[in-house]
Amino acid sequence: MIHQYISNGYHIVMDVNSGSVHVMDKYAYDAVPIVERLLSQGVENPEKIARTVEEELAIDSLEAEETVGELFALKEAGQLFAEDIYENYIDAFKTRETVVKALCLHIAHDCNLACKYCFAGEGEYHGKRALMSLEVGKKALDFLVANSGNRVNLEVDFFGGEPLMNWQVVKELVAYGRSLEGLHNKKFRFTLTTNGVLLDDEILAFANKEMANLVLSIDGRKEIHDLMRPHRGGQGSYDEILPKYKMAAESRKQMNYYVRGTYTRNNTDFSEDVIHLANEGFEQISVEPVVADKSEEYALRMEDVPKLLNEYDKLALEYIRRKKEGKGFQFFHFMIDLEGGPCVAKRLSGCGSGTEYLAVTPWGDLYPCHQFVGQEEFLMGNVDEGIIREEIRDKFKACNVYAKKECRNCFAKFYCSGGCAANAYHESGDVNGAYELGCELQRKRVECAIMIKAALADEEKES
Repeated sequence: MIHQYISNGYHIVMDVNSGSVHVMDKYAYDAVPIVERLLSQGVENPEKIARTVEEELAIDSLEAEETVGELFALKEAGQLFAEDIYENYIDAFKTRETVVKALCLHIAHDCNLACKYCFAGEGEYHGKRALMSLEVGKKALDFLVANSGNRVNLEVDFFGGEPLMNWQVVKELVAYGRSLEGLHNKKFRFTLTTNGVLLDDEILAFANKEMANLVLSIDGRKEIHDLMRPHRGGQGSYDEILPKYKMAAESRKQMNYYVRGTYTRNNTDFSEDVIHLANEGFEQISVEPVVADKSEEYALRMEDVPKLLNEYDKLALEYIRRKKEGKGFQFFHFMIDLEGGPCVAKRLSGCGSGTEYLAVTPWGDLYPCHQFVGQEEFLMGNVDEGIIREEIRDKFKACNVYAKKECRNCFAKFYCSGGCAANAYHESGDVNGAYELGCELQRKRVECAIMIKAALADEEKES
């Protein structure tokens, strides 16, 4: 499978099945679809293909021969027109043995903000307000250890609601987790997601010692943030959290954190919010599209897509400019590894929700991920009895890019790994469905990320 596009003057050819990406001159770029077509028709003679390229592109014979020769050299190297090597593994992949390696601990089903787009219903998750007890948290960590097989590295995200509303239990669970490491040959990687309202020096000091990553929620410009992330009384939260986040970023030496925002129909010019956060000194930034019921006034719509795609192009150019000036930042959705990349399992199935990754409610119920919490049809079990409804796990185990008809012929499938199962379910009613708007945005982000790689590689060559 080949995907071609032109961005920022670069003629980019992606060989989807091999993962190879090529920046080509115009002749080679234009010749690729001709060669691909002829190969699909069973024509494999380079000389015959060169004659067709010569005729269709109206170039001289020597140029055609050299161009086709270069393309065939890439083909022989397995970097162009490659066969799909993954689909043959699907049956074995679906029956693979899985272990649990990560938990999202809903340490607090409560929140001190009233964010308008919150999928958790201001922390309640379609249920009641509650804080996780130390006992339930310990059982969750015991469950993780017991179900992690031989895996050494385990991940636990303290999530909410707002986890800082149950901070003492967070600290005690970290200590408990550390006590399990030597006994079971495990290593916990703790992370924390917070709205920042309760963040203080003592909490930050502990987080810097124990938390491998911090996710700090902020939506960008003050007027946008305060519109969507107010307190319950309606007052904004931007001014109280911004200095705390700056302190957190600097105390972590601008690493191992993200300021994480959500853009909505209120800020379809979201590149301005990313740039705002960069101007405030943040170097690790993620701003993502809201996923909301179409009836909500802030929900993104398909008619917004052209504007949003343009925003990613605009952001990519600004990203390159700042990198070249030595004032760069990382934007989560532009981070693509074109060399090592994710393992085959990750390429095919993504985050591992429902199998390797589970969410735990304050009372110990297990769900496939945080976005399914409170939906009883996805209740998998609990920390006392473990996974009871194995059919749910098996459903997610079989969730992969070949099980989704919309993914099979999509060039981005091995980058997004089929996308978010929760978004697909909420849009289509099936975890193997698709979220059309999200797919459009993901494809553009992949294209931008690859163009950025090309531009920065050119910069390195020139320097």
